[in-house]
Amino acid sequence: MATTSRGRAQDRAKVAGGQDHEVKYEAKKEGVSKDTVKKAVKSAGNSRKKVETEIGRH
Repeated sequence: MATTSRGRAQDRAKVAGGQDHEVKYEAKKEGVSKDTVKKAVKSAGNSRKKVETEIGRH
């Protein structure tokens, strides 16, 4: 698992819905709006796989 510059563990398998840069990255990757990603995180949880599945349903 990668670490941040502060030495904290970084989990790339999750989407932090409150972090604008993560939401923006996922939105660009999936070709949807940031709002769609935030709604997917809220309904499916922060697992990247679950978020991508949720986005695929809509």
